[in-house]
Amino acid sequence: MASLIDRIKVFMRGPQGQKARARAERLARDPRTQAKARRLLAKLRGGRRH
Repeated sequence: MASLIDRIKVFMRGPQGQKARARAERLARDPRTQAKARRLLAKLRGGRRH
């Protein structure tokens, strides 16, 4: 049985994986998505910023 990492590698090489990667890259460049990620990380770290 293939390990989880191997299965992810196979998925990412396929067409669906390429689409997922492209979408993730596009979202990563979006300032709103970046702000959401920063808020989530701050919440997980226990910090509160106003």
